[in-house]
Amino acid sequence: MNRIVIIFSFLLLSSCTNLGQTPKSSEQEEVLINKTNNKTNLTNYLDEKKWNALFPKRYGILKKDSINNNPDFYSFKAFVTAAKCFPSFLSDGDKNSQKRELAAFLANIAQETSGGWPTAPDGYFKWGLYFLEEQSEGHGITYADTTKKNYPPVLGKYYFGRGPKQLSWNYNYGQFSQSWYGSKDTLLNHPEWLSKDPVLSFASALWFWMYPQKPKPSCHDIMVEKWKPTEDDILKGRLTGFGATVNVINGGVECGNGKELEKTAYRYQYYQYFCNYFHVSPGSNISCSKQRAFGQ
Repeated sequence: MNRIVIIFSFLLLSSCTNLGQTPKSSEQEEVLINKTNNKTNLTNYLDEKKWNALFPKRYGILKKDSINNNPDFYSFKAFVTAAKCFPSFLSDGDKNSQKRELAAFLANIAQETSGGWPTAPDGYFKWGLYFLEEQSEGHGITYADTTKKNYPPVLGKYYFGRGPKQLSWNYNYGQFSQSWYGSKDTLLNHPEWLSKDPVLSFASALWFWMYPQKPKPSCHDIMVEKWKPTEDDILKGRLTGFGATVNVINGGVECGNGKELEKTAYRYQYYQYFCNYFHVSPGSNISCSKQRAFGQ
């Protein structure tokens, strides 16, 4: 990364980007509106000690960071810095709604990056955030969708999953890049930056969580019940609750099968685990097994 980019990234992180515009579709670019210092309610519910207890096996601590030699890539400080760029995160609804939103967000990123197994030391749920990049065969896939003309993939670049949300595909990298840097080309040209900058990495997960891509609502709006299911949604089983966030993230694979895949079951269990931690009921409609994917 050259010096100009490093300085630009530092300015963005220190002043924080206020992402205020909601895109109308996955083909329409978000615009970097302004830079401002914000507060976050995240610190009302978590601190560094709690974070360390919840994610003791995270990347850089148990698993050595072979990319950056960062001893704590997924640090609480990086999470807080990124969260300040999304002031609506954990700010809408009452405290119970905010706790459920945080539980839902943590459940999804924990499962996306989990290194656990059923008999893992300290239990499966202590192994969230273990991986930074998509594992196994994922590294050999470009995840380049050439039909997304607004976000053309760059030859030789790979848009496989990176970061807490495992952001994938060129159109997601392009849209997030437009929001964060004011240019879709920055991360289309340099998708690997999500594996190098901890704040950028967390911000990519929060961006996906906070902003809808039609026909999908945002996960944030689902958890705080700003999203109101239409008659068609109700007919196809899509209801407000944690299950709909799974539908947004991976509905085509994990939802509507009438049964639960093992990894999906772990998402639900992670959610209940974090709800228990925050002393809040998980609410209804946790499963998406009977939900049709959005857009179907």
